[in-house]
Amino acid sequence: MGWLILILALMFVVFVTIVALLSRYKRCPPDRILVIYGKVGSGPEGRRSSRCLHGGAAFVMPVIQDYQYLDLTPITLDIDLRSALSQQNIRIDVPSTFTVGISTEPGVMENAAERLLGQNRDEIRSIAEDIIFGQTRVVIATMEIEEINTNRDKFVENITNNVEVELKKIGLRLINVNVKDITDDSGYIDALGREAAARAINEAKQAVAEQNRDGEIGKARAEQERRIQVAKANAFAVEGENTARITIAESNAKRREREAEANRKGTAAEKVQAAKALEEAYEAEREAELKRAERERATRHADIIVAAEIAKQRVEIEADAEAERIRREAKGKADALFSKLDAQARGQREILLKQAEGLKAIVSAAGGDANMASMLMITEKLPELVATQVEAVKNLHIDKVTVWDSGAANGNPTTANFMAGMLQSLPPMQDMFKMAGMKLPEFLSIEEKKSPPPAPPEEPAPDADTPSA
Repeated sequence: MGWLILILALMFVVFVTIVALLSRYKRCPPDRILVIYGKVGSGPEGRRSSRCLHGGAAFVMPVIQDYQYLDLTPITLDIDLRSALSQQNIRIDVPSTFTVGISTEPGVMENAAERLLGQNRDEIRSIAEDIIFGQTRVVIATMEIEEINTNRDKFVENITNNVEVELKKIGLRLINVNVKDITDDSGYIDALGREAAARAINEAKQAVAEQNRDGEIGKARAEQERRIQVAKANAFAVEGENTARITIAESNAKRREREAEANRKGTAAEKVQAAKALEEAYEAEREAELKRAERERATRHADIIVAAEIAKQRVEIEADAEAERIRREAKGKADALFSKLDAQARGQREILLKQAEGLKAIVSAAGGDANMASMLMITEKLPELVATQVEAVKNLHIDKVTVWDSGAANGNPTTANFMAGMLQSLPPMQDMFKMAGMKLPEFLSIEEKKSPPPAPPEEPAPDADTPSA
């Protein structure tokens, strides 16, 4: 038992040790830098203070090593630089936005581990702002305002080069630079802008004046050409007008001659056409009368024949419809009667089949004896038979019964004979009971009892007072 406990304890210790060792295997996410410090070995330059990993994983030795993470999330810095002295000793304002982050470059990561490990984001932002402020002022001091204002790319490039060199010393890298605006209190930049605007305006005005001059010259030359061409056109026009007038006069003479000839021909043609018109009119009237007569005849034919045809077709259609209706009604009644009789026959067949099954079950219950089965069925119907017997005499009303009992020859009293006759007037219940194999009680039996033969009458004893013969 002791050895078992020792083995279990040893297994527990091994398990805990394995879990602890596995918990020291650390994976580095892509947005962080894993910094392992402690006893991390030596590098080419001697003993190292830390080992930095971007991605991958590493085993952190317990006790002799520990680890932390550096966040690679970019940091945005709003640098509101005021009164920076330029090369011309003119102070300018350069508000800008810088985006920095911890570098993943080998060698620079170690700088970040040495100088930024354990610092929060606000402290890193403060250190970066101080470096950027100073280096931006240095860059502005080495450039003229005209160069800063006109060559923004060079200005941003100089800032990037100077600032990034200093940021790498603490393990940061410059991601982006955005210069918002460049202004000065003395108005020098505004004056440069106004000078450039004035120069552009003057150049534009000069270009406009030159274009106006060229336009006026071109306009005058065009007017001269127009007048020459107009004069030539007028001369040609006058010559053309004269020629046209001569042509017009000749044309008028020919026109009048042709008009006279045309009038003569026209008058004759008019009369001929008038005669033809009358002839055509008469012919048209005759054709019209013929057409009208034909139309009247067609109308009458349509009114009589077509109406008769329509009436005939209507009668035929109605007769066909009535015949079809009668056929459909007869067919429907026949189908209904057939369905009804078929249903009744199926129902009767089912009733008879069920009765046959019931009779078969009764005979089977009676042991195969048909007489016994009949007796069982009659026994089942006895309450109904008794009820029928009761119904037979239930409404019989006897107001009074008067009996004169003077005796009878057979020795039975007359009253007894009357009651026996009353019982005999009932339906033959005794016979039905006999058919069922049953027997009524003696007091309900209506069978005639065999009476013994009448005894001979006794002679009266002689009276003592009567004298003998």
